[in-house]
Amino acid sequence: MNDLSHTHMRAAVWHGRNDIRVEQVPLPADPPPGWVQIKVDWCGICGSDLHEYVAGPVFIPVEAPHPLTGIQGQCILGHEFCGEIVQLGEGVQGYALGDPVAADACQHCGTCYYCTHGLYNICEKLAFTGLMNNGAFAERVNVPANLLYKLPEGFPREAGALIEPLAVGMHAVKKAGSLLGQNVVVVGAGTIGLCTIMCAKAAGAAQVIALEMATARKDKALEVGATAVLDPSQCDALAEIRKLTGGLGADVSFECIGNKNTAKLAIDALRKAGKCVLVGIFEEPSSFNFFELVSTEKQVLGALAYNGEFADVIAFINDGRLDIRPLVTGRIGLEQIVELGFEELVNNKEHNVKIIVSPGGA
Repeated sequence: MNDLSHTHMRAAVWHGRNDIRVEQVPLPADPPPGWVQIKVDWCGICGSDLHEYVAGPVFIPVEAPHPLTGIQGQCILGHEFCGEIVQLGEGVQGYALGDPVAADACQHCGTCYYCTHGLYNICEKLAFTGLMNNGAFAERVNVPANLLYKLPEGFPREAGALIEPLAVGMHAVKKAGSLLGQNVVVVGAGTIGLCTIMCAKAAGAAQVIALEMATARKDKALEVGATAVLDPSQCDALAEIRKLTGGLGADVSFECIGNKNTAKLAIDALRKAGKCVLVGIFEEPSSFNFFELVSTEKQVLGALAYNGEFADVIAFINDGRLDIRPLVTGRIGLEQIVELGFEELVNNKEHNVKIIVSPGGA
């Protein structure tokens, strides 16, 4: 082991469906110009990591190398992370060795129509760190410096691994426009649902009604600020939403599951001319009748990842408007990532929200 310690590191590598291995891999090369190398403190296990484990490949390129990164067939997972800079590539300005940072996961080309119009999260060659390029379930990771955010002094390191999912919630909330005084429904109280509830509250929503069936997640939804939690398996959720909204329905809804039935539920929960933001990752098509939108003038929007919202989230965690403590339900080392991380999240979804991993054994 020792003779490899200067050239190799431990990492969680996706090899195929139900095949994630913690193994020795070479340390990342010196970061190229404009990139940095980060020693990882904490990295969270995301729903998209679970999708790759249970049903993959979803995002991981296996047919051909990724056009931006060249990755194909296997990948070090992990994209919700923070750490400190241990190496600077040529030309990197504004950062120093030892700086604590979190990194946006949307690696992008910088030259396509979307990148040049401020929409880098839908870049033509978008490559998520840890899915289309090697990620942070490893001791070290290289990322482009233009994705970095410096963490303020005294910022809790664990919170650094929650910025990414909170940025997803923040981006969805921004897509909906002002939520000040609005009645909001959030369908699903997994990590992204809980993050969306927190961001909707922070954005001034009057009511945030969560729809969830799992006991632990219902409790978490209330703990992070939901004003009511409805279980669609135990009540007529739509009737209850109307009761809570003066007979109208919600002004805005967020679908945070990625299921064709809950997407319809999120649209049905709205008043006329309300807005539904779809945040979940869908795996199959639906037979939705679009006349339901024509006849009600409802709006349906998609929200992918985030576009600069790391800055808002860091500021909100720093000043106390967002409290990440209820979200972390497990802390493990890298060696335990399969049985105490992925398997735990697959088999005990009821009891877990966010399990965070410390590759350096913090």
